[in-house]
Amino acid sequence: MSDIEEKAKECVSADIDELSLATQEAEDFNQNETKQEVQDLLAEIEALKDKVLRAEAEMQNVRRRADKDVQNAHRFGLERLVQHILPIVDSLEKALESKVSQDDPVIQGVELTFKLLEDLLSKEAIRVIDPLGEPFDPNLHEAMSMVEHSEMEPNSVFAVVQKGYTLNERLVRPAMVMVTKAPIVE
Repeated sequence: MSDIEEKAKECVSADIDELSLATQEAEDFNQNETKQEVQDLLAEIEALKDKVLRAEAEMQNVRRRADKDVQNAHRFGLERLVQHILPIVDSLEKALESKVSQDDPVIQGVELTFKLLEDLLSKEAIRVIDPLGEPFDPNLHEAMSMVEHSEMEPNSVFAVVQKGYTLNERLVRPAMVMVTKAPIVE
């Protein structure tokens, strides 16, 4: 072989080696770029999964709150009506307290009306708070005054000025009471 052929073979061989190296570098670059793209896409998929889970959790919370609001509306929808009826109940009680004769047909009619109203309140889960003699509870009672009383425990309800009421265990009107205090020792 001649020098020229040998040099040509060397050049071709060098070009082939260089081409192989360039091809390998291109493949490595493409693989690295593809790997990075895959990693980026996987990270984006994870972020989107997290957003979807959070959105589902928020929707469940909204549903629960709405269900609870509807239940409360059913349970306590009567509250406003009860607040308007309570003065009528108080008036009937006062009328019965001031009765002079049991034989009066008007008094008997008021008693029957009051009984019907009491039954209605009871059916609708409206309970009376009449705490006479019980310990004072600021969650259910409103103290109107403090009275010294040696025969009762301090901080007990001495007198009920106005009865309180609850609707489904929720306070509608606190009982207005007079509370005892320890006598002052001189």
